[in-house]
Amino acid sequence: MPARKTGLPGRLSGQRRMERRWGLLMALPAVLGFVIFTAGPMVASFVFSLTDWQVGGTPAYIGLGNYAELARDELFWTSLSATTYYTLGAVPLVLIVSFAVAMLLNQKVRGLAVWRTIFYLPTLVPAIANVVLWIWIFNPDFGLLNSLLRQAGLPAGQWIYDESTAIPSLIVMSTWGFGNTMVIFLAGLQGVPRHLYEAVSIDGGGPWRRFWHVTLPMMTPTIFYNLVVGVVGTFQVFNQAYVMTEGGPNNATLFYVYYLFRMAFRESEMGYASALAWVLFMIIVVVTFLLFRNARRWVYYEMAGAR
Repeated sequence: MPARKTGLPGRLSGQRRMERRWGLLMALPAVLGFVIFTAGPMVASFVFSLTDWQVGGTPAYIGLGNYAELARDELFWTSLSATTYYTLGAVPLVLIVSFAVAMLLNQKVRGLAVWRTIFYLPTLVPAIANVVLWIWIFNPDFGLLNSLLRQAGLPAGQWIYDESTAIPSLIVMSTWGFGNTMVIFLAGLQGVPRHLYEAVSIDGGGPWRRFWHVTLPMMTPTIFYNLVVGVVGTFQVFNQAYVMTEGGPNNATLFYVYYLFRMAFRESEMGYASALAWVLFMIIVVVTFLLFRNARRWVYYEMAGAR
């Protein structure tokens, strides 16, 4: 006996069509926002990078002229070198400090919530306020750092006001805002299976073996995530150069994004600044690709069962 047609498939099909329409309608603001405020400006900046355009003038197409000029621009190489120097120093230091503090905060001690709040609080301070605070700390005449050194009988320094110590000083300053990285590490530590520690203890392993054979391998995905985010963030460092040093002394802290800002909004060379922006984008893409390519050698994923 043939099955009776109830019309249910038709109703379900109509329901799916209605859900699809509402889904597209709900997604439309996000899609329009991406096209108007992200994709559109990116395409426009690439077009501008192929022109000689000063603010107030008419863009003139010059092809890859801006990119060829970059290769001859000494300040471009200076800014790239300063940014790379800062990245190579700040990222490992922040990772080590935040990981060490996260391990301390992962212990079962009294008042742990208070300590976690204290270590995270600097992250909540506005970026410019942080910079102003560190200007006072680094002041060679009456700054906190030199005052402590003088009381300890140690020689004072010029810090951000000396070409040789400017970037190392900013690298030390970068540890001030390690709260976000610390919280991510802390979440990763709390996700490490406890039975792995128990297995090492049963085999007679002490704290060092538990760290080396359990904690560190299980934390490699979190370390990798923070590494990528840190590298991308430090390549875009700006506030320190803009507020504290203005790229000095002697262009020692002429970070890439600050140089881009200076060319765009002080020199009004929008075409050249757009080329700088696209070169930075490509540098970050290449560095990120290399990090992901190399990650398979040392990042361990438990669910995958392999590196």
